Parts: sequence; C-alpha cells; structure tokens
Amino acid sequence: MRLSDPVTALKGVGDKTAALFEKLNIRTVEDLLHAYPRDYDCYEEPVKTVEIGRPGVYAVAATIRKRPEVKLTARFKVVTALLVDDAGSLKATWFNMPYLANSLKPGGRYIFRGRVVKNSYGFVMEQPAVLGFEEYRKLLHTRQPVYNLTAGLGNKAVGKAVAKALEAFPSQKDYLPDWVREKEELAEYNFALRAIHFPADERELLFARKRLVFDDFFLFILSLRLLRGAAERKENGFPVGEGGEARRLLAELPYELTGAQRETLGDILKDMGGEHLMSRLVQGDVGSGKTIVAVLALLSAVECGYQGAMMAPTEVLARQHFESITKLFSEHNVKCRVVLLVGSMTAREKRLVREQIATHEADLIIGTHALIQKSVVYDCLGLVVTDEQHRFGVRQRELFSKKGGDPHVLVMSATPIPRTLAIILYGDLDISVMDELPARRLPIKNCVVDTSYRPNAWKFIGREVAAGRQAYVICPLVEESERAEGENVVDYARLLREALPPSVRVEYLHGRMSAAEKDRRMAAFAANEIHVLVSTTVIEVGVDVPNATVILIENAERFGLAGLHQLRGRVGRGAHQSYCIFVNTSGDEEKNKRLEILNLSNDGFYIASEDLKLRGPGDMFGIRQSGLMEFSIGDIFTDADILKEASETAERVLSEDPALESERYGELRKKIDLELSRRAKGALSL
Repeated sequence: MRLSDPVTALKGVGDKTAALFEKLNIRTVEDLLHAYPRDYDCYEEPVKTVEIGRPGVYAVAATIRKRPEVKLTARFKVVTALLVDDAGSLKATWFNMPYLANSLKPGGRYIFRGRVVKNSYGFVMEQPAVLGFEEYRKLLHTRQPVYNLTAGLGNKAVGKAVAKALEAFPSQKDYLPDWVREKEELAEYNFALRAIHFPADERELLFARKRLVFDDFFLFILSLRLLRGAAERKENGFPVGEGGEARRLLAELPYELTGAQRETLGDILKDMGGEHLMSRLVQGDVGSGKTIVAVLALLSAVECGYQGAMMAPTEVLARQHFESITKLFSEHNVKCRVVLLVGSMTAREKRLVREQIATHEADLIIGTHALIQKSVVYDCLGLVVTDEQHRFGVRQRELFSKKGGDPHVLVMSATPIPRTLAIILYGDLDISVMDELPARRLPIKNCVVDTSYRPNAWKFIGREVAAGRQAYVICPLVEESERAEGENVVDYARLLREALPPSVRVEYLHGRMSAAEKDRRMAAFAANEIHVLVSTTVIEVGVDVPNATVILIENAERFGLAGLHQLRGRVGRGAHQSYCIFVNTSGDEEKNKRLEILNLSNDGFYIASEDLKLRGPGDMFGIRQSGLMEFSIGDIFTDADILKEASETAERVLSEDPALESERYGELRKKIDLELSRRAKGALSL
C-alpha cells in the first residue's frame, strides 16, 4: 500500500464510504491521515444534576423515571425523558431517534453524556449519548477525536479508518533535519501524526500539534521561497505612468479618494514607472476602496499600450467586477475595451474572447482561473491584478504572472493581517495598507446577544425584508452531524422558513456545494431573488450586495475576531443603515467581553492585532480564521509565535543551501517537491 492509494485500499472502507469521504475532500490514505480532528471529547467524571450551573458538555449517572415520550413536530420526532439522580433531575431530548422510547426502560440506570443548553424551561441535555457504566469507565479521562463529518459518515467510522491508516503506515521517514527538531523542541513526525488523532493526554496533544503546525508553516514558506526563486528583482519591461484617461476619470469620480487610497495609488504608479517590475500587496480593510485603485492602475497600463487583467476567486465576483467597471467606463466615456472570461461561458463565447485577447482587441480582461489556461494567449500583458489572492494556488498565481512575459503583479486582499505576519507570509511583495474607510459609509450598528434573543432577531430580519432589504445568517456547520456543537445551515434554513412569513424566500449556501450551484445562489441573492441567505463562512469573500442590511452570526464565540470582522463586512455596503448581531451560544460572560471588542472599533487592523493578543492555545479548536491561508492545522493568529520561528528556520536553511541540493536536506527536498506538486493542482492555496 502507498500513501497515494485511494481510501478504499483500507480494510473496511468500501465505495459507499469512499464517496462520503470524497465530500470532505478525502480521497487518498494520505488525505485521511492529514484530516486532523476538529476537536476532542474529554471524558470526565459524571456530575450530579444539581451541579450543572451553566451550558456545556456534561455526563450524568441517572435513572429513567418513566417511559420516554415521543412528540411529532413539523420537522422532527422528538423523544423526551426525565433523568433522575439522588440530587435532582434533568430533562433530556433526542431528535429523530424514536427507537429510544422503547430501549430506555423505566428504572434503567445509564450514563448520559451530551451538551446542556439553557432555554425557557431551564437546563436541557440535547441529543446525549447513552452508555453503560463499564463502557464509560473505559473512556474515562481519555480524549476522543471529533472529526469533520458529512451526512451518513459517523465519527466512529472516521476514527476507525484513521486507525487502520496509522496501522498500515506505522513509520514514515522524518523529513525534518535533526538540528531543526532539536532547536525547535519538536516531536518526531510519526509520533506527532499518531498523537494528533489519538492523544494520551493534553500534554501529548499539544506536543504533537506544535510539530504539525510548525510543518504547516515551514513547508509553506520554503515552498514559496523556492517557487519564486527568492527572486533577484527583474527589470521593468512595461514602464507605466499615469495616463490622461486615468487622471480624467479620477477627477470626475463623484467622491474624493481617501488619503490611504491616494497614497496606495501613488505607490503603485511609482513602482510601475520604476526600474524594476512591481510586486505589491494591497491590504485594504473591508470597504476601503481597493477596487477603484486597481481600476485606475489597470487603466494607466492600458493607456501605455499594454493589456491588463484582473482575476477574481469566483464567477459571481468576476461578473460583478466586469459589470461595475464597464458601467463606470461607459458613464465617463473611458476608451478601454473590457471583456469577461469565465468557465461557464459557452465554447463559442470563450473562443471569441480568446481571439480578442490574442489580437489585442481586448484591453482589460476580467475573469476567474480561466484567465491562466494554456489556450489563453495575451498580446502584451503589462499588469495583472489578483483579487482576494489567498484563494488561488501559488502555482496558479505564478502562471498568471508569466502570461505576458513578466508583467507587473498587484495582489489585493481584504483580510487585515498585522504587518509583522504579513511580511513573513508575503516576503517577496512590497506592502501597501489601506486602513481608512470612505466618509460616506454609515457605521454598522452591532450587538452581542444570547440565544434567548433569537426570536427577536428573526422578527427584526422579517421587518427588514418587508422594507425591501436582505439578510445573511452565518452558521459554523454545514449540516447536523454526530457530536456536532453549533448551528448548521441546512436545519437553520428550515427553521427560518417556518419562523418567517411565506413571502420571505430563505436559501442556504455552503462550501460543499458545487461551484456552479454556489454561483447560482449567490447571483440570486445579489438580484434580491433570495431574501435571507443562510451560509457558512464561504460568503466571507462574496459579491457586493448593497441591499443586504443585516447579518446574524450564530456561535460567534467560536470565531476569531478577525474572522467576525470579515463577515460583518458583508453588510454596510449601501445607503441604508446596517446591523450585525453576534449570538454567543456559550453563555460565557468572558466570551461576551471578547466579542464586545467588535463594538469598539470598525478598524480591521486594530481588531486583527487584538485577536493576535487574545487567541491562545485554549482557542486552537475554535472555528478557523476565515479568509486566511488554508493551512491544514496552523492558524496565523493562534500560532503566530510558531509562524515566526518557522520563518526564521526557513531562512537559515535556505542561506545554507538555497536549492536544498545537499544530502543533509534530501528528505526535506522530496517533501517540498511533493508540496509544490500539490500546490500546482491547487490543493493548497495562498
């Protein structure tokens, strides 16, 4: 067996299970080994019912007083039972498990373990596992992995498959040199891989995680440096100055650029008119006006006789850029031929656009990754702009920048990252920061609430929709899954359809849907055909919907502050007052105080720096930072110290052996080559 073999090579994994793994992007044995747990169940001593004073996960040893009741609702069959111990009682509910009404006998004593929530009736244990006393004793004081799941694939099945994979590959050669492991006090690779899935205790878990996080960052930085050749700066073959059309458009805009916009535009034009090619990152907070700066830069390149291109991460966003830019140019009589190239166009449409690009009938090309396909040949590409570039594979971006014979590269990101971390992650790029919002934007009104406020929030959403507005609802999970803790988009959408008037169209959106379906739903929302969109964080990079005035974020305490700020930026884009409602489902006042930071500032860079201070090891299994590099386990906020160490170590290795050609780094070079191969396929992205 090889690591690259499909998961069906493992005993007990058939085609049906493999199809479910496929939904989680797990195709090979190696994918499975690197599908790390999202959390761990810590099995502690059972408590008395009277000791439950706040929401959380508990185990109680209790007796069933009487036969459980089964109630039918529009959505579920709900089983309710009263759990009694010598200190008091606790209500328990199960959804769509009617067989429990017969298997839980009156007078029977069990261990019930599950999440306890507080509602108008008091504390209730939802969907608890029912275990025998001996069964629970074996689990006591252990940490059991909790994996990302999909409907039909249970946590036990994933754990069993991972155990089989570890059994099949008990020892892989460690690619980190001994001196790196000693310097950073890192675990041996095979130990770390086993312990991240099945840790004996918290100390072992943290030791394993540190090694794998270091690997995440170290391999990423090395791959990047090698791929880019740690470039000596290349001569500027496309000198660009600010043209008359760009100056005229700037003068005719119905608003003044902010100081940060003017300064960034100045940086870009200075770069493009200098001796060397531009490689610049523009970090602009949500709503800071990055797009108009990019358009002015592209227009300047076009006026000098070159072509410009802008690549967006989704078709919907590419189409929105195309429509807004063509409208802007038409209104101001700007002479620039703009075309769109996206995957959903017909073969004939694509062929016509490719001909226009090759013959320079097209000056400005806007599209998705379709812009870097081999069939697309540019006549004279002088500037490429990648929008929300962390969504693109490193190799994809490199291919794009080579399309015109080393054009200028402008990278835009709406994700505020503290400058110290940005320098590490974008080491070869000059950085401009746009940390100023246009004065015409109305500040978003925020509030932090608990679950009891939900009915009021839903009524408020209903009133906004009745007034012609739209709303987002964000949930952390895609669908209900075993041991899931948090709201999911599928069930939440059903709930809202029942709670809101029939005239309100509610739909959901999540990352497991096909790209075409995601684009269709996002386009329907942009057109106000969908009034309320229930989504995971996939909408963090989405289209501009000025009519959306409310965003309700469930389980907000589990997100990083920077991620919440990104989500909040989906509203507040139009002329109407916008609102953001953060729902803290934990009942934890400390987490409420943390969320209140978002009320103090709309400055994404300030919030990101506060996030960096606040997030620590205790947060490492919260919802991953949205919109950042998609590392397998590392988080640049939680693990900022490890990121810095990995960067320093990578620089030391490359200063000693720039191409990793020596025997000392042979295994590391093999691993890097594998990483570069995976990045070339877009498996990992920057």
